[in-house]
Amino acid sequence: MKDNIANISRRNFVKGFALSGLVLAVGLPGISAAEEAKKYGRDGMPHGWVDNPLVFVSIAEDGTVTIVAHRSEMGQGVRTSLPMVVADEMEADWAQVKVVQAYGDEEKFGNQDTDGSRSVRHFFMPMRNVGAAARMMLETAAAALWSVPVSEVKAMNHKVVHEATGRTVGFGELAQSASKLPVPERESLIYKDASDFRYIGKSDMKLADGEVIATGQTEYGMDIRLENMVYAVVAHPPAYGETLASYDDKETLKVPGVIKTLTLPSSAPPAVFNPLGGVVVVAENTWAAIQGREKLKIEWNSGPNSDYESAAFRKQMQASANQKGGKVLRQLGDSYQVLEDAEATISADYYIPHLAQAPMEPPVATAYFNGDSCELWAPTQAPQASRDTVAKWLELKPEQVKVNVTLLGGGFGRKSKPDFLVEAALTSKALGGKPVKLVWTREDDIQHSYFHTVSYEHLQAAFDENGKTQAWLHRTVAPSIASTFDASSVHQMPIEIGMGVVNIPFSIPNIQLENPAAENHTRIGWFRSVSNIPHAFAMQSFISEMAHQQNRDHKALLLELIGDDREIDPRTLRDEWNYGESPEQYPLNTGRLRRVIEHVTETANWGKSLPEGQGQGLAAHYSFVTYVAAVVEVKVSDDGELSVPKVDISVDCGPQVNPERIRSQIEGACIMGISLAMLGEISFEDGVAVQNNFDGYQVSRMNEAPAEINVHLMPANSYDDPLGGVGEPGMPPIAPALCNAIFAATKKRIRNLPIRYQLEA
Repeated sequence: MKDNIANISRRNFVKGFALSGLVLAVGLPGISAAEEAKKYGRDGMPHGWVDNPLVFVSIAEDGTVTIVAHRSEMGQGVRTSLPMVVADEMEADWAQVKVVQAYGDEEKFGNQDTDGSRSVRHFFMPMRNVGAAARMMLETAAAALWSVPVSEVKAMNHKVVHEATGRTVGFGELAQSASKLPVPERESLIYKDASDFRYIGKSDMKLADGEVIATGQTEYGMDIRLENMVYAVVAHPPAYGETLASYDDKETLKVPGVIKTLTLPSSAPPAVFNPLGGVVVVAENTWAAIQGREKLKIEWNSGPNSDYESAAFRKQMQASANQKGGKVLRQLGDSYQVLEDAEATISADYYIPHLAQAPMEPPVATAYFNGDSCELWAPTQAPQASRDTVAKWLELKPEQVKVNVTLLGGGFGRKSKPDFLVEAALTSKALGGKPVKLVWTREDDIQHSYFHTVSYEHLQAAFDENGKTQAWLHRTVAPSIASTFDASSVHQMPIEIGMGVVNIPFSIPNIQLENPAAENHTRIGWFRSVSNIPHAFAMQSFISEMAHQQNRDHKALLLELIGDDREIDPRTLRDEWNYGESPEQYPLNTGRLRRVIEHVTETANWGKSLPEGQGQGLAAHYSFVTYVAAVVEVKVSDDGELSVPKVDISVDCGPQVNPERIRSQIEGACIMGISLAMLGEISFEDGVAVQNNFDGYQVSRMNEAPAEINVHLMPANSYDDPLGGVGEPGMPPIAPALCNAIFAATKKRIRNLPIRYQLEA
């Protein structure tokens, strides 16, 4: 039984959503150039921020304090870190705190996009405001109860105390009266002194949901069950941009449990967050739906990317990278002339393939369309973008769509794109409002992702007679995320070139940075650390090559390139983005970068004598307004088997709210970085991703992880200092440090990722 899912006017959909979807997802710069005053940080994000305690905190009569977590939890600990800030400021006992997840509603909760390593960075102070206001309201209610001045009472560990008489009253007894009081103005808030923090900055904080996660008592997207629910999978077009020509479902409908088939409307480029189209198989369970899909006989219309070949495209990028010209990003002096005249020069090319986020939990969404409304349950990083996108496809108002955010089994940027929620919602509507759980298999996820871009980097440098660097040339070639929203875009946008290209803080008299054009042939999206990955790999590997050619110590040359301690306005480097942060509040501080390099090399005993076949590698990078340096130690056997005995990482992220989670994030980034460098590759033939499961797109096994990871957190001066990001900055230095260590151990230079097979004897 075939049915077509009603197709809305795609032209009107794209017209009304292409730019707004871009802003909703990441708040990209340049969209609102006409704004009177540029806004930064949390003020610059869509829907800004909210710090109303009546929105985030409720207290039961038994004293249980419930705190709302409005960002998505995917292992980074945000459902602990933000609520514990509230609990600390309001003097709540963590043992009596319950955390609940917010649904998608940014007008109520403030910006909810969980990406860009900015959840704690942006919401540390708003959550302090929430806690301080709640505490002051409780203290005011207690003072009124006792008819004493509020200055005589103080909240202490889940109760309010009148110190003069020793009287106490619990939070639960004050909840009703306190909730009716006016919320204090921000200007009147009284904050705890940092010396009195009980949770903030402490390393012994347990996850708020650690036990229920470990014991299987919480809900991931895959766990949702609704009454009378059916299950669905989609046969997507093999290559991006292909469309359905015809299909035969006779054999599919014979599979026990299969109910019917439907068709999804196709979505021509640009991708935005639109579904890919294809054939939906609806069944009584997911297994039957998968088996039914295998029986489909489908003919596809060829599309604009049906001939995409990774090998051929790599040659095109190489030609562009090695040809003078391209869009000039930044120019200082005359690098071309210096390179031509110099007695000593060096050049090298670096390549990184497409990567897939491949979270352990593939995309999944449950939808219930009810005529004039739709409710969804999904592991989404962008609940508001999900709400708005589904509403447009269903031709509803956003307030008619509710998105319930489940726990995410990993995200890494893939679950910022709500195409899979749209598929579930359209399927439920086509079934007359029957609840539907739509599941992507591992093959679906790996072959139809919003991939990390493929990248080709060309670098050159020139030295004077004393070995000092006089010129730096960098051409970066990569399809841009912008092409996901504008098919004509062929240059990296400001957020991408601001990830370690234009904002290099090097003290070099001649710098030339260029971005040749590169067309997009698949869906490109956010990936943990985004363009910092290829840029850091190329530049930090190249500096190692420069040091080797000049017979210099890598650390010494790197510090020489960075130069004296100074604060640099990123705008002077042609970086107008600066991770969305104020250039005054977040200048690029070379002293902080130097200190993490010096610290990590000291703790790792840089330059120590090692046996043959072993080596150390160094790399450092500034990303997400955080400074990270890493020393990786490797051992390579005679037959090319690689092991990593030790990794040291020094991190300066400013004030540390939850040190245990910071260490966990950096450790995870280290392992992920090594895994991607060793094994990560998505390649295309005839427009189709060759890899389709973990046998082809491999991840490191436990025995391949570093035997020892030491994370060193640099102390901050004060909690008044601006916070840096944590989830992503640990990734960029890992691959170059690993490859530099391999060179130190073997004299084999790795310029193309992944590393696998390149070490075989």
